[in-house]
Amino acid sequence: MAPLVGPFGSVTFVRKIAAEILYASGDPLSAAALFEQAAKRAGNDRAVAVGLVASYAALNRPGDARRSAAIAPTQVDVRLALAWAELVALGGDPDRGAALVGAIATDPELALSAERLAMHHALEAIVAARSHDRDGVRGKLRAAEAVSSKVRPGDRAFLGYLGGVALREAGLVDDARATFALAMDASPASIGAALARRERANLG
Repeated sequence: MAPLVGPFGSVTFVRKIAAEILYASGDPLSAAALFEQAAKRAGNDRAVAVGLVASYAALNRPGDARRSAAIAPTQVDVRLALAWAELVALGGDPDRGAALVGAIATDPELALSAERLAMHHALEAIVAARSHDRDGVRGKLRAAEAVSSKVRPGDRAFLGYLGGVALREAGLVDDARATFALAMDASPASIGAALARRERANLG
């Protein structure tokens, strides 16, 4: 990334693109640093807000995710990323995350993207897991899987990571381990695979 950022790093657009590449390839820490630099000049840029919230969710920094979400608080992708941070990140607020997931269900922008729909279903599965509703978990994951055939491998890996989290929270540890492994295979160099690898290692 240095050859790209070095000569042209002062250009906000280039910093944003570089940050998106770093995040997608599994380096949320470096991505967050570049997104923060872009945010100083980009104002309420949606992509920057989404990138920041997602990066901090991946880094288990829900406080920074909340702060970053204030850049574009009503945007559906920002809300989805913040719900992820609240539900999954260490120190998140699961009740707030569940409320966000419920509110997002009525957002008209949700249905315009297969990626959004699948992520929302996966987040609903995590909410169901926290309510000890294993049938609900499986049902929501089936709904996510039905949509995931339309998304790119990197997105499938991320959805697999979320699915593994839901299964783990439901106490289905063997299923979670297998789902994390599938996510890692779907797109090995992606953020989803990196997160799945981390969570699978934590299962022991």
